Amino acid sequence: MADGSWLTRRNFLKMGLATTAGLALYSGEIARHELEVLNVTIKLQNLPEAFHGFRIVQISDLHFHEFTEEFFLRRVLRRVNKLRPDAVLMTGDYISTSHTNHVYPIEQAYICGDILRMVECPLKYGVLGNHDSNAGEEQVTRAMSSQGLPILLNENVPIERGNSRIWIAGLRDMADGRTDPEAAIPQKIRSAKEPVILMMHQPDYADRLLRTPASQYVSLMLSGHSHGGQVRMPFVPPIKSLLPPEGRKYVEGLFQLNNLQLYVNRGIGTTGVPFRLNCPPEITLLKLERA
Repeated sequence: MADGSWLTRRNFLKMGLATTAGLALYSGEIARHELEVLNVTIKLQNLPEAFHGFRIVQISDLHFHEFTEEFFLRRVLRRVNKLRPDAVLMTGDYISTSHTNHVYPIEQAYICGDILRMVECPLKYGVLGNHDSNAGEEQVTRAMSSQGLPILLNENVPIERGNSRIWIAGLRDMADGRTDPEAAIPQKIRSAKEPVILMMHQPDYADRLLRTPASQYVSLMLSGHSHGGQVRMPFVPPIKSLLPPEGRKYVEGLFQLNNLQLYVNRGIGTTGVPFRLNCPPEITLLKLERA
């Protein structure tokens, strides 16, 4: 190549650095805030006629306030309200764990809980994620429930329309080893043979769930945790070693696992680095239909 060519080694390195800087800026300031609403139809065999067309919004992995700013969380919740769902389900990690300050995450949980009061839908429930449990299950549960978001810890609640009913159940996070589907789905639910929608933060727990008697009564499991990979190169599957434990097999989207349907939400926030690439934050609108 001629000495006067513009493509010298120095210029090539400059281009590489500029591209990297541009990609970081795009991932951190633009892609991280490019909110996507996904419409997903879920067909259930035993869905009562009264619940045909029932609309559930799922959001997950807020990670307030590590990288998820207050303005962005409020934007998310305004979008949720515009969808006018019949129920809102939140599948954990409202905050991020701090390894240096154990008070800060709890403070942020109370602020996050206060912001979540923006959700206008009266039917709203949540479970905890691993960050929440590691920060303090009791404290984060109190922060959310005191602001009108009941947290289901191996518990269930009925949703009724006339004489028909479905169940929302939630499992404890796997962090402390007290996850108990048998407690979350007791005999009274099994005898009724009514649809159960189960919230569980970690999606790969589905394989363990399938080995329990309770699994045959679960129609749909909702999870988050994986962030969908968070930073993904185009046309390349997510690198499993970079995914969190219990979020490496079922990374995003809808899966059919025997009689169990599993939906994995990509989440709103980020951890590790404040970047998203080819993996936008997600609000899921799930529409229930009779199969």
